[in-house]
Amino acid sequence: MSSSQAPPDPPIRLVVVDDDPLVRAGLALMLGGAPDIDIVGEGADGAEAESLAARLRPDVVLMDIRMPGVDGLAATEALRSRPGAPEVVVLTTFHADEQVLRAIRAGAAGFVLKDTPPAQIVEAVRRVAAGEPVLSPAVTRRLMAHAAGRAPDDRSARRRRARQRFSELAEREQDVATAVGRGASNAEIAAALHLSVATVKAHVSRVLARLDLNNRVQIALLVHDAGLLDESGEPDGGLP
Repeated sequence: MSSSQAPPDPPIRLVVVDDDPLVRAGLALMLGGAPDIDIVGEGADGAEAESLAARLRPDVVLMDIRMPGVDGLAATEALRSRPGAPEVVVLTTFHADEQVLRAIRAGAAGFVLKDTPPAQIVEAVRRVAAGEPVLSPAVTRRLMAHAAGRAPDDRSARRRRARQRFSELAEREQDVATAVGRGASNAEIAAALHLSVATVKAHVSRVLARLDLNNRVQIALLVHDAGLLDESGEPDGGLP
């Protein structure tokens, strides 16, 4: 076996989609300067996002949520429903509303605000490419608080469905899922449950597979929908 070093990882293949050409140019300039990110395509609406993703097979799509024609929500739903789907990061000018929740439920790995510092947007793309969500616990809690504001009948039906799905998990998987819902990292979950980080990762993967979910944020939303955080008395999970 050769003793030479392993070759470096290939750059992250990124598609940028925004209807404002100036915003696209700014994002391309910002992200294209990162040595590990390769912008392979740019689009002006959701329809272009779908065709670019099919043709270029990007790892990540940075998607504006509000665009004419096919908007970012419809495009996210279409992209994430396909085999081998790219990760999607929603780009938006607002913090939390029904549209962001819909994007996350459709499988977006999270969202970043358009006024986010450039270095943080670059880091968000890297994290999503590595399989990590880009919603902080604080942002996740804000989205869940918005979801809790729905009509009581809607919340009750959603809670019943969520609890039915949650009951499909083994006990330890439920423990891990609930901790994910509080916004805890794998290391924090491992410490709290006296498990190794590798074991926590395996549990998270099984939860995603069993419940047919895309990412940790969707686990968190399911836990919230089931009312488990309310019952714990720690809706914020004790995290900053």
